[in-house]
Amino acid sequence: QVRLVESGGGSVQAGGSLRLSCAASGYSSSSGCMGWFRQIPGKKREGVAAIDSDGATNYADSVKGRFTISRDSAKNTLYLQMNSLKPEDTAMYYCAAPQSRPLFPLFSGEYNYWGQGTQVTVSS
Repeated sequence: QVRLVESGGGSVQAGGSLRLSCAASGYSSSSGCMGWFRQIPGKKREGVAAIDSDGATNYADSVKGRFTISRDSAKNTLYLQMNSLKPEDTAMYYCAAPQSRPLFPLFSGEYNYWGQGTQVTVSS
């Protein structure tokens, strides 16, 4: 059974940084694609970043140059380092994993397993 548990969210001021973690069990973070998504109430879930088994990464245009996705295979953990945070980054952030390699890594519909989310709030 796949289980994904996010942590690291919180409240920061604009320009600050946070690092999100996603501990995976029942799923190898190094052998499969994993991604980070975010959602604001009333809006669609948005792909933020994804990392493939070969290390290839994809980022939403809105976070390029500010966010970095990475993983620690030994800990089976996925990370999202978020720098230069903006108020518009405020959202619930989710870790996700697909059953098979996604054609579109930032499309939430291609992911089957989801964590419970961690809230990120950025104040101006």
